[in-house]
Amino acid sequence: MNLGEKIKHLREVEGDLRGLHRPMTQTEVVKAMQDELHENVSQAYLSQLEGNKRLHLTASSRDLLARFFKVHPGYLVSDPPDYSTDLITDVGQETDRLVTWLIASAEEWYMEPTLYDFFARLVEQEEPRRYLAAFRDLANFPIDELEKIVHTIILYHAQNNSHEQ
Repeated sequence: MNLGEKIKHLREVEGDLRGLHRPMTQTEVVKAMQDELHENVSQAYLSQLEGNKRLHLTASSRDLLARFFKVHPGYLVSDPPDYSTDLITDVGQETDRLVTWLIASAEEWYMEPTLYDFFARLVEQEEPRRYLAAFRDLANFPIDELEKIVHTIILYHAQNNSHEQ
């Protein structure tokens, strides 16, 4: 994926995250950047990047876009022509692709502490798939009810641990 495609993709994702149900326009990105970070790049600059008229970012623009889109600055470069997101390795099937993905996901979300911590904790679990299945089931509850359930479990666990000591 080249830099222009990545920026277009980030505008799509950011639009969804902001509840727009569509990609953010370049102008919306510039305005939101100014409102939230008090600095911005121009819409013309974004257009040149997305249209592959500019193939590289300045260091300051890369940092600003990475902070706005909450991605690692290293993501904002064009991938080499033979680059593949598939892992190609001679290691046997014992390697758990989920664990590899969780580690990579934690690193990708390092600027979002909640998501970073979530992925990092899943990596530490003996059976991360079971946790993901449980989280899938919990996602069916309204969030207010789920927060009450979790709070009750945490209190119960804390009380039992204090009695054991």
